[in-house]
This record gives sequence, structure tokens and C-alpha cells, in this order.
Amino acid sequence: MKAAQRLVLLGGGHAQLAVLQALARQRPAQVEVVLVTPAPRQVYSGMLPGWLAGHYTEAQCVIALAPLAAAAGVTLRLAAAVGLDAAARTVRLDDGGVLGYDVLSVNTGPVQDAGRFGGGVPTLRPIEDWLARTTRRLAEAPLRRVVVVGGGAAGFELALAWRHRLGAAAEVVLVAGASGLLANYPAAVRRLGAQALADRGVRCIEGAAREIAADAVVTADGRIRPADEVVLATGTVAPRWLQGSGLALAPDGGLATLPTLQSVSHPAVFAAGDVASRLDRPLPKSGVYAVRAGATLAANALGRLAGRAPVPWDAPVRTLNLLSLGERSAIAAWGPLAVQGRWVWRWKDRIDRGFMVRHRVGADPAAT
Repeated sequence: MKAAQRLVLLGGGHAQLAVLQALARQRPAQVEVVLVTPAPRQVYSGMLPGWLAGHYTEAQCVIALAPLAAAAGVTLRLAAAVGLDAAARTVRLDDGGVLGYDVLSVNTGPVQDAGRFGGGVPTLRPIEDWLARTTRRLAEAPLRRVVVVGGGAAGFELALAWRHRLGAAAEVVLVAGASGLLANYPAAVRRLGAQALADRGVRCIEGAAREIAADAVVTADGRIRPADEVVLATGTVAPRWLQGSGLALAPDGGLATLPTLQSVSHPAVFAAGDVASRLDRPLPKSGVYAVRAGATLAANALGRLAGRAPVPWDAPVRTLNLLSLGERSAIAAWGPLAVQGRWVWRWKDRIDRGFMVRHRVGADPAAT
């Protein structure tokens, strides 16, 4: 009898959900599948600002991974990678275990490094930790001064969500960083974003933070800005366990991949999302791309087990980006075009709720 192969799904990110759904539709014979993730659920980042603003409950923003794994016949192991040996095809876990694989699908999600600011700086990632901290802080004494560091989409949306949650009496400051507010977006989006902050009384400071602590931020002008709550929502970095793994890495430190989402150095390894960097066409580190890559990740990881040739992922040239503005209003960006309104928020709300519904056990995977 042919020995069973093992597929390890490292991380329970947006793209990995598609792999679970593909397995639920058709489970390959003689294949053991293990999902390794540190948390039993995925917090959907697209709805996080809406939760903070008070529009959603926590339960509405999370996807339970255990039921999805069970429906797919997948073993769920609550652990995180701390090392990888691509030559030996093994993953070392923080629970002390070592897990071998025949095929590896990596979608561990984004990582932040606050090390240069010292300990104690609250970071947005891991989201589970931030969610627990913020829930606790909201239940404590009223917050009157909040500083958000990071001028990308996450920092922008969170600053406006804090404003809506705390009301006009609170001081909310967004430190946008050296590259400025929404630097990766077209000029029309940046203009609408800057006006949205001004209209809602969120002060936007251009320039990088020089020092960050749990109760204050020193901005580029040397001014100390005390805060009841600070959150670091800056860009992400590659996870440390990639170093020394033997996998080829991209200039940004991410796992270097081909158009097939396959490692350029180890064809049994596939990756999508923030952990991966396509060498042929660098893509934004965005959940939108991770979701879109899911179907190809599933097809190629499972196809590798069956001996099928991988297919390239035709990543979209443009994606729809929807930025919430605290209250039930949002900005929609499509290429150079940008519009704003309450109808955009309703559109975003419908898309987000639909995503959550599609990933409940009992939903039709083919409908995704």
C-alpha cells in the first residue's frame, strides 16, 4: 500500500481558507493534512475597524477554524512555527514538536517588529493580542488620548474608528510616517483621506515617530505626545523563522515565490499573503491579494500531491479597496478613481458580511 503523504497548512490566513474549503469538497486519498495555527480562529482584518467603531460584535468578525478543519478532515494543531528546514522538510513548532511534510502551504499572515522601540509597545499584530488588549482597555477608565502610528490603510482606518468610538471629546492623533498618509494609494484617495481626518478632528502628523512607548509618542519634531492608548500599525516584516530555513528569500525578506505561488528554490513549498513575495511581480501586502490567491494556492498545493503541474496565479492588475471612515461611511478606490459616501460603507459591509458567511461550516464551498 502506498504510504500516506502529509500536507501541512502553516497558518490559518485568508488564502488558507480556500485550501480548507477545497479539502472539504474533495479529500485526496492517502493524504494526511495538518493545520498549524496559534489561534483557533481567524480575526477578519477587514471588519476590525468596524468592530472598534462599534458597528460589529467580536463574534461577527471572527472565523472559527476548528469547524472548518473538522469539515475538511484536517487535524488542527494550535502552535506557531519557530523554525523550518526546507532540505529536511520539517517545521519546528513553539510547542516543542517537529512536523514533517511532503507539501507545505504557508499563509501565516503579517508580522510586526516593534523591537527598535523597546518592549511594551502595543502592536496591531498579532490581531488576537491587540483585540484582547483593546477590549480590556475599553472596559477600564475612559480613554481620552489615543495615538496611532502608521499612515497606511490600517492606521488610517483605526484612527477614524477610535474617533467614532470615543467621541469628539477625545484627542486622536495619527502619526503617518516619513512616507506620508496613504502613501501607496493614488492622489485622489490621499486627498479624500486627509479631508476625512480633518473633518472628523483627527490630527495627522507627517513624519516618522522617533520614540514610542505604551503611554507616549515622540514625533519627528521632538514633541512628546502623551497617550492613554498607543497602537503601532506600521508595515509588516518577514517572520524570523524564514531566516536559516534554506528557502530562497526575496529582497524584502519574504518567501520568494514564482507566479504559481511556489517557492523558487523548493517546489514542494507554496505560499501566499504577507509571508510571500512574488519575484516576477511584487504585489502589495494586502488581504485583498491573499483572498484572491486562495484558489490557486489550493489547486497547486493539492495538485502537487497528485502529481499535477502547477498553474500560475493571474493576480489582478487593479483591486477594489474600501477604507472605512469610523462612522458608516467609506472611501472606494479603483485604480486612480476614488469616491466616498455612506453607500460605499453599505457596499463594504455587504462584501465583508458575505465573506464571513461563505466561511461558516454548512456554507456551500463552491459558492466562493
